[in-house]
Amino acid sequence: MIKNIIFVTLFLVVICGWSDLPFQGNSLCCASEVLYESRLDKGLSNTEAYSYLLIQKAREDKGRARELLETAKEYSPNLPAVYFELARQSFSFSSDGIFEGIDYVRQGLNAYKSNFWWQFNLDGELYISLLISYVLALIITVAIRLPLEQPLLLHDILEDKRKGLFLLSLLLLSLFGFFALLAGALFLVGLYLRKEDRVFVYMAFFSLLLSPLILRVADTFLVPPSPELRAIVAVNEGEDNQYALATLKAGKDFPSDFSYALALKREGDPLDAIQIYKALLTRSASPLVLTNLGNAYYDLKDLEAAKESYQSAVGIKPLPAAFYNLSQVYRETLDFAKGDEYFLEAAKLDNKAVSRFVAMSGKSPNRFVVDETLPMSDLWEYAQGRGRIFGLSFSLAAALMIPAFFLVNKKIKVRAHRCKRCGAIFCSKCSRNLIWSEMCPRCYRFLIKVEELDSRERIASILSVYQIQTKRRRTVKLLAYTVPGLGQIYSGRVLTGLLFLWLFLFPLSVLVMNRHPFTGLSPFVQGWLEPPAILLMGLAYLFSIIHMRRGISRGWL
Repeated sequence: MIKNIIFVTLFLVVICGWSDLPFQGNSLCCASEVLYESRLDKGLSNTEAYSYLLIQKAREDKGRARELLETAKEYSPNLPAVYFELARQSFSFSSDGIFEGIDYVRQGLNAYKSNFWWQFNLDGELYISLLISYVLALIITVAIRLPLEQPLLLHDILEDKRKGLFLLSLLLLSLFGFFALLAGALFLVGLYLRKEDRVFVYMAFFSLLLSPLILRVADTFLVPPSPELRAIVAVNEGEDNQYALATLKAGKDFPSDFSYALALKREGDPLDAIQIYKALLTRSASPLVLTNLGNAYYDLKDLEAAKESYQSAVGIKPLPAAFYNLSQVYRETLDFAKGDEYFLEAAKLDNKAVSRFVAMSGKSPNRFVVDETLPMSDLWEYAQGRGRIFGLSFSLAAALMIPAFFLVNKKIKVRAHRCKRCGAIFCSKCSRNLIWSEMCPRCYRFLIKVEELDSRERIASILSVYQIQTKRRRTVKLLAYTVPGLGQIYSGRVLTGLLFLWLFLFPLSVLVMNRHPFTGLSPFVQGWLEPPAILLMGLAYLFSIIHMRRGISRGWL
C-alpha cells in the first residue's frame, strides 16, 4: 500500500507540474529503486511518472543531469522524452557532441514504435494539423478568388439569365452548413480558373467524397480516450495492472480479454487467466495467447503444461519470448543443454529483446518468464474502432458535384474574362470581337490596332493601363510577402499558390497543436517537431517569394 502511495504521489507531482518538490538525494533514490523492483515483480517494466520527474530534476541539476537521465531511461526504456532530453544535454558543437546528440534523437524517434501514447499524439498532431491547414488553405483561396470572380459571374448572368442558377445554387447550399457553402463557392470559383488550376477544385470535391472516412480518423484523435483503451495500453506497455482489473471485463473482445487475463496473471490470479486464455484459443490459435498461457501454467508450477504451450506457440510462429521461456523452464528442470539450445534460438530471433529479458530477470514468475503483449498494430486497430461513423450526405453531394463540374465546364462555351491589361470584364458574346491574348476590345484597339487611335488617346490609355498594372503588382507583392501563396492565388496561379499556402499553414498548425497534446497524458510536448516545422515555414516563404518575383518578371500580370 505504501509503495502504491509513493507511486501515485510521484505521478501527481509530474502531471500537476510540482517541479519544486525537494529532491532528497539517496533516500528518494532508494525508495524509487524499491518501487521499481516491486513493479518489475508485477510485470510492470515502465515507470513513466518517475521518469518524467527525473527529467525535470535533470533540467534543474545540471551536474547530475546525465546520471538522472540514464536512470530515467532505465525506468522507462520506451519513453521518447528521455532520449530527447539526453540529446539536448549531450549536444555540443564538437564532433562527438553532434554525433551523440543525433544518436539520442534517433533512439528517441525509435522509441515511438513502442510507446502508444506518444505515437498517438504524434500521428494525431500531424493528421489534425494537415486537415486544419488544408481546410484553411481552401477557405483562404475562396476568400481571395470569389470577390475577383464575382464580376465575371454577374456579367455572365446579364448575358444569359440561366447562369443565375449557379448563384441560386450557392444560396441553397449555404442552408446545409459551412462546408456545403464552401463547396458551392469552390464550384463557382472553378468555372473561371485556368484548366490546370481546376485540379484544386476536383481535389476539394474528392476530399469531400472521402469526408466520412477522413472525419472518422480525425474523431479517433479528438475524442478523449476511453477507459478501456487506457487500460489496455497500460497493461500491454507495462505501466499498470490494477486499472485494467477495475475497467476491463472478460468476454468482450480480443484486446480486452487478452489484456484482462494478462493483468490477472500478473496480479497473482493465474487460474482465472488460464480460463480466459483457453476461451481466446477457441477463437483462433494465437501464439501470443499460447505464450502467456504457458506463463500462467508456470505460475502454477505446472511445468509440463507450460512447455506444451510454449512449443505450440513456436510451432505457429517463432517468438523470442516463447523460446526464452522454454529455455527458462528447461533450466528449471535442470535440462541445461535444452535450455541453452532454446536460449540461442531466442537470441537469433532478437538479441536485443533477449538482453532485455535477462536484465529484468528475477525470481518472481512475472520476471522469470516473459509475457507477450499486443503489438502496436492491434492497439491502433482498437483505438480506431472508437471513431464515430459519419453520414454520407457530403459524400453523395460530392459524387454529384464532381461530374456536374466537369460537364458544366465542358458545356459552357462563352464565359466572361478579365482583361489582362486593364482588368475590364468582357466576353466574346458582348464584344463581338475575337478574344486575343485575354485582351479586351479597347486594349486591343490601342495596343494592337494603333492606327484607330490618335497618339494622345493612345498614350493616355497606355498610362492608364500602366497605373492599373502597377497597382496590381503592389497588391500581389504585398500579399506574397505577407503569407506564402497569396500572391500566386491573387494573380491567377491558384494551384501553385494553394500548395505554397498549404506548405506554410501545415507546419504553423503543427506548432500550435504541439502545445496541446491530444491524450492529455504527457506533460512534455514533442519539441523536436518545432525546428523542422519552422524550417519548412521558412522554405515555403522563401520559395514562394522567388516564384512570385519570377512570375511577375515573366508577365503574369
